Amino acid sequence: MGQVIYDEGLRERAHVFVDRVDAAEALARLMAPDFRDARDAVVLAIPAGGIPVGLVLAERLGLPFDLLFVRKLHFPDNPETGFGAVSEHGEVMLNPRLAAYLDEDTIAEVIEAERRALAERIAVLRGERAVEDLSGKTAIIVDDGLASGFTMLVAIREARARGARRVVVAVPTASAQAVDLVAPEVDTLYVANIRGGPYFAVAEAYTAWRDISLDEAAALLRSWRMGA
Repeated sequence: MGQVIYDEGLRERAHVFVDRVDAAEALARLMAPDFRDARDAVVLAIPAGGIPVGLVLAERLGLPFDLLFVRKLHFPDNPETGFGAVSEHGEVMLNPRLAAYLDEDTIAEVIEAERRALAERIAVLRGERAVEDLSGKTAIIVDDGLASGFTMLVAIREARARGARRVVVAVPTASAQAVDLVAPEVDTLYVANIRGGPYFAVAEAYTAWRDISLDEAAALLRSWRMGA
């Protein structure tokens, strides 16, 4: 099992971050002793919510920044909940317990729809830019939180398939169940705020939570590229 590094002072607390920028600052403080100006590491943000976290983290740690594309498989009648995920290169992972609520035809339809949505997201946010070469590098995969952890598992596999030597996950907040699921698959998991219990929502770690639209994510990336 990979090492789990967290902030004991934030454990089991809700509303500990103002927004994603504030959360990224807390995460950067947690990671700085190990990764500030690391020569072989790159921050890989999962769009869209991971982008503002990843941009701040990369700046504070003095690391390169790129994107890693995965997409949650959403329930047709509940877009806030997922039953698995799909990667940029087509790998699908299902949460067996949740996928059992759907028939095979519905699952296939959702997978196809989410692949189209992922392709649109890639076209808008990456465009014609080259994919970061991860060969021999430490991939630091960043999102704004882990609820179930299944989407992150697909992201981890994507990073390894692209040649990453080490894989690190860095998130501001995570459920205890997600930590138990993800930690065995990575070298290190950094999470500032761990919360247990039967119910978990990423949003409850933040006092000013809102979704990041595709247009807003693209604007953040344009600003970053202009200043890079």
